[in-house]
Amino acid sequence: MKNYTTTVGLEIHAELKTQTKMFCDSRNDPHAAEPNVHICPVCMAFPGTLPVVNRQAVEHVLRVGVAVGGTLADFTEFDRKNYFYPDIPKGYQISQYKYPLVSGGSLRDVALTRIHLEEDTARSQHTGDGWSLIDFNRAGVPLMELVTEPVIHDAQTASLFAQELQTLLRTLGVSDANMEKGEMRVEANISVSQNKTLGVKVEVKNLNSFKAVEKAIEFETRRHIAAIEKGEEIVQETRGWDENKQTTFSQRKKENADDYRYFPDPDIPKLHISKIEAFSKENLKASLPELPSEKRLRYSALGLSVDDVEVFVQDLDLGNFYDEEVMQKTDDKKVLKTAANYIISDIRGATYTSKTLNNLRQGTYFELIELLSQNKISSRVAKDLLPRIIKEGGSPRAIAEKEGLLQVQDTALLEKTAEQVISENPDAAEQYKGGKKESLQFLVGQGMKLTKGAANPSELSAIISQKLN
Repeated sequence: MKNYTTTVGLEIHAELKTQTKMFCDSRNDPHAAEPNVHICPVCMAFPGTLPVVNRQAVEHVLRVGVAVGGTLADFTEFDRKNYFYPDIPKGYQISQYKYPLVSGGSLRDVALTRIHLEEDTARSQHTGDGWSLIDFNRAGVPLMELVTEPVIHDAQTASLFAQELQTLLRTLGVSDANMEKGEMRVEANISVSQNKTLGVKVEVKNLNSFKAVEKAIEFETRRHIAAIEKGEEIVQETRGWDENKQTTFSQRKKENADDYRYFPDPDIPKLHISKIEAFSKENLKASLPELPSEKRLRYSALGLSVDDVEVFVQDLDLGNFYDEEVMQKTDDKKVLKTAANYIISDIRGATYTSKTLNNLRQGTYFELIELLSQNKISSRVAKDLLPRIIKEGGSPRAIAEKEGLLQVQDTALLEKTAEQVISENPDAAEQYKGGKKESLQFLVGQGMKLTKGAANPSELSAIISQKLN
């Protein structure tokens, strides 16, 4: 693929978390089990109904705009995007065209064109026997659309950008952005050329996973290059992604803005953002939580690995738990790293829930880490206690004291344990005497079993070694 340049621009839609829909008071619950229960005359486009703008949805988009360093609009308006499809009850979609809420900004060093607000469509469901049904629960749900500049030149960068946007939306609390539920959908505009000018643009729609974003861009790049090499014309069009075949397929000729006959919606008042005090840049900025980029700097300063940092940045529950239950209680970097390791390897691996995390709050988890850091329990005991506390709650110290799990410092008891281990494992003892050093670890392990993990492994190892030399 030498001498070819791939250029990608992304359009990403995200359903916003609000109580009600974009222009009516129907409940915002597109995933309701029963179809067509969260609908009303407004979102169903009954004659004579009038839309009313959802203030919270506007605020959500403006907060995203501040987070990415965009320019907030002073004047903005909503437009009618005209096209016919069964999932559009009005025959047009209320969107924004000339005056978006946010212009410019950047995320992960990718320049943004705009961020605007619109309403989502209904959901079509195909029965497989020739019928198509429509669920209007999603019709009118607030939908944020973010458009990047065509400045991405490889599939991985595109995928990582989409992942970063998902993390940002979740951090801000404006969207759950679950791709598998259709709460965040990615469309990639792809072109390939042999010079600095852009090639013919093809749009691949509704990519519902980060892997699909990568695969679709890679496939289109190969397809374009093959066509160019053969002297074939590349048609500007909209294509879909076939997950089973790992290929794109043609859907329709690509529309231009003129095809949609945009014009300002006469039923919705114009908005002057600067006249709304709550929407001032200062107030919006003050409402932002710590952003993902800021979290990375803070966690990295603790000496955590890049992978561990990403877990805490992307998993808000675990990140908040670490901040509240560990970082607010100590600044010892060794303890902080130990606590992070157990959260990521053991708590996350235990398929935790918010309920089980609650069993580790109010100092319970930190008490366990303190016992471990002070050598009052062994790592084996810590790993055994943690799933019990996750499930049942309770004080780690109280359990360890009751069950005799506190680390044994009694030299006489360790001496006795060492003698018993050597007596019961003569072959391993002889192998160690013969130079097989790993046999010592086996013997120490047997001693840990005898003491239920309560022996100090380093002291026990020294005593066994001394007795065998």
